[in-house]
Amino acid sequence: MTWRSPPPQHLRCGLGTSRVLKSLALTPFALIATVAHAANPAEVLELPQVQVVGTTLLPGSAVPLAKLPANAQLFTSKDLKRQASPSLTDFLEANATGLTVNAAQGNPHQPDINVRGFSASPLLGTPQGISVFFDGMRVNEPFGDSVNWDLIPASAISSIQLIPGSNPAYGLNTLGGAIAVYTKSGSSEYPDRPGGSVSVSGGSFGRRALGLETGGKAGDQAGTWDWFATANDSQDHGWAQHNASHVRQAFAKLGWQNDTTDIDLSLQLADNRLEGTQTLPQSFTDPREAYTWPDLNANRVAALALKASVEISDIWLLSGNAYVRRFRNRNVSSNVNDAFVAGDVVQATNDASTIDQFGRGAGIQLTRSGPLGGLLGGLSQRLLVGASVDDGRARFTRTSQEATFTPDRGTQALGAFTPDTDSDSTTRHTGLFASNSVDITERWTLTLAGRFNRADVTITDRSGAAPQLNGAHRFERFNPALGISFNPSATFTAYANYGEGMRAPTAIELTCADPNDPCKLPNNFLADPPLKKVVSQTLEAGARGSGEGGLAWSVAVFRTDLHDDLQFISANGVAVNAGYFQNVGTTRRQGMELDLRGRFKLITAALHYSFVDAAYRTGFTANSPANSSADANGAISVQRGNRIPGVARHSLKLRLDADATSDWRIGASLLVASGVNARGDENNLDANGRVPGYAVVNLDTRWQLTRQFSIFARIDNALDRRYANFGVTGLNVFTGPARSFDATNPRAEQFRGYGAPRGAWVGVQSTF
Repeated sequence: MTWRSPPPQHLRCGLGTSRVLKSLALTPFALIATVAHAANPAEVLELPQVQVVGTTLLPGSAVPLAKLPANAQLFTSKDLKRQASPSLTDFLEANATGLTVNAAQGNPHQPDINVRGFSASPLLGTPQGISVFFDGMRVNEPFGDSVNWDLIPASAISSIQLIPGSNPAYGLNTLGGAIAVYTKSGSSEYPDRPGGSVSVSGGSFGRRALGLETGGKAGDQAGTWDWFATANDSQDHGWAQHNASHVRQAFAKLGWQNDTTDIDLSLQLADNRLEGTQTLPQSFTDPREAYTWPDLNANRVAALALKASVEISDIWLLSGNAYVRRFRNRNVSSNVNDAFVAGDVVQATNDASTIDQFGRGAGIQLTRSGPLGGLLGGLSQRLLVGASVDDGRARFTRTSQEATFTPDRGTQALGAFTPDTDSDSTTRHTGLFASNSVDITERWTLTLAGRFNRADVTITDRSGAAPQLNGAHRFERFNPALGISFNPSATFTAYANYGEGMRAPTAIELTCADPNDPCKLPNNFLADPPLKKVVSQTLEAGARGSGEGGLAWSVAVFRTDLHDDLQFISANGVAVNAGYFQNVGTTRRQGMELDLRGRFKLITAALHYSFVDAAYRTGFTANSPANSSADANGAISVQRGNRIPGVARHSLKLRLDADATSDWRIGASLLVASGVNARGDENNLDANGRVPGYAVVNLDTRWQLTRQFSIFARIDNALDRRYANFGVTGLNVFTGPARSFDATNPRAEQFRGYGAPRGAWVGVQSTF
């Protein structure tokens, strides 16, 4: 970006101004960000003034949004606060184009996020096609690439970037896009004086929550210190039976910066207990019931992260990050005994597993911004080179216990837990990346980028009883990208891009790939056939612009082909956690996205629509005995053109914000999604058909009583609509009187994951 007159005042004041002005010229191939007080390159992601984009997750790169060749989306902490969103996933569901949520886990803190037909889910066994980062730290767990959304505190979020497509800058799992979360700092939140806030809320389902936040900065021209801390404690009884939650999160950041250097050290903690309800067969008329119970996930995390940037000269910037992360998951799940025969007292099993995981990673990046020199001296170049590594070590243990069912379908133990699996797995992801962006003219920008990825996965049996598990696997590939943007005026941009991505099979997938020997998830490891890496190829084209009265619009069309797509195939149809992983050939996700935003007097409106056609391009045979079209062996034949389960073809979101007075705001959100095919109905022939579409209305409001005191409220599913957003074919074994256990007469049904009924909450916030 070049100003023909002096830059705006907020970009001429503060520390590190030269670095911010320089960073505005870097390559436009990744995140949308914003400049706050022009503090330094790292803090451009921490509060909004001018929309710019960054190239990678490392600090120090940013460019005007006009030059970004992708339909990226930006949200800020102000947006979350305005809508009283209790979590990151709730907010994204209501506001992000092309993103839908499903309730496969039965707990509101553990949803599946789906972007353009690709998932980021806490559920082991879900094909993970979205990479997720928290302050540049990869949070796709090494064991299964799953994403535990409950670990991310909404109160710490400064900005959220949703970058669609196969952008190689983000490394593995970026098949359909990346979600990058950046946190607040003391200088961005409390630039004038130290301060903070306390909030208390409560309401439906016994929910009560307490939130704390504080921050500030101090220093002079020689250097400035800033600090920020937040903590949350939220618990509820759950909207259904046996799906209570207790979420405790904390985050703290300490930073130092001067005119050439910025350093941030952050600490993230969480200790959560989440109960689930599983999916329910359609014959269960009350969605508050549990199919079987208990089902519990206890998640703990402790992570320490360091990021820094230093200006070497007027054209060179060095930046980097490093982190260590400890994650522990304890899971207890109740399951039907698959081997039950008439007269057997063992009707059920309780499966208990522990994933004890330690991760660490680091990245370094060197950026040059300036003229090319020589014969091409009139052209501006943004050159970036870097490297990253992410290591993960996980110990997986699993035990099982024979049990019987109580009248309310709870499990009662018949003996002690006995060990099934004890194994170690190590994962190392390494990457070398480069990007070169050249302003061919004042209107045209060309970007070339690429990343070499290598994934090494090693599995070791600790029990001594399964030496066939021992093995090492390596997957590697170079992924290129090419983008071009046309910017004829300050209010219009057209762009096109092509990119490739890669996903490597995880340890849990590599050891659960035999259809003749299915696994439970969290699974008991088996020695199985090798799997291939998944490769994505994405084409995207679009345009965006703005007009008078705050009108803004964007439109994009896209197509992503996956080669050797890897999916979890249900084996016995009883639940979503039994089956095997399989490469299924080529799949395709294609569609369009449309956004409109504008302000009309006292009302601000935003409309988001997306169409996603997700289909198999290669036929294959899957095992789905509960599918009504299955043959005598329980097999179904999936044909080219069959729709991929769980992906809504149409989704629409309408958001209205009205200023009732200068101190009182009222908001409403409409969420509409079309029906989806159930998992296990990959051939689209099951007699139960698709899970129906739905429409949900949410309301929220905030009243600023005084400068220091406000009241906020929220009503979800205001019309109390009963709806489901997930389905799986299954065999219902509770077909006896009063839904008692009768596995000798199972009934094939569609099991559904239901959304929550109407719930209302009110809270107060005091600032100081």
